[in-house]
Amino acid sequence: MIALYRDGTSAVHRLPAGVKIAALMVFALAISVGVSGLVTLAVASAVVVLCYLLAGLGVAELGRQLVAVRWIVLVMAVMQLLLLPVTDALVNTGRVVVVVVLAALVSLTTRTGDMLDAMERMLGPLRRFGVNPAKVGLLLSLTITTIPVIAGFATSIRDAQRARGVPPRPTRLAVPLLVASLRHADDLADSLAARGVE
Repeated sequence: MIALYRDGTSAVHRLPAGVKIAALMVFALAISVGVSGLVTLAVASAVVVLCYLLAGLGVAELGRQLVAVRWIVLVMAVMQLLLLPVTDALVNTGRVVVVVVLAALVSLTTRTGDMLDAMERMLGPLRRFGVNPAKVGLLLSLTITTIPVIAGFATSIRDAQRARGVPPRPTRLAVPLLVASLRHADDLADSLAARGVE
């Protein structure tokens, strides 16, 4: 698992991991349901910018996270524009970007171990229904921390293609990104199996 945590003493760093994870889930749900236009998308984006500032990471770190996801955004935007009106495509793509960047903030300000422990505690009541909180918590933790990793794959692939003079096209990015993501998933599975996680 690749840890993105950055040491800090900000209010966001000091928040309990469970609070941050719950806030991320609530915010993601609110964006999915409540953001239906460019104005509400702008408000949601402003909230994310404020969170980065409160975390002491600044606009520069926010910019790095946006750069990291730029090729994913491009692929999404092109596909959305082929099927939807321009405004709807922009809003849909913007919602995903806001949630991904906010998930990166949680990873940047929360140790992976703390996230895993918090998720297990939150899922504890579901044990009576046959749910294994440890496994579900690990799955959610892996999901949150893997989003920026896949974004990094997209950046590396595009940089390699640019170095070889390959013209930028979403289809030329999508296939190698899928292969790299599947290979990463295999590596994670092997790592977990070696540690006795089934």
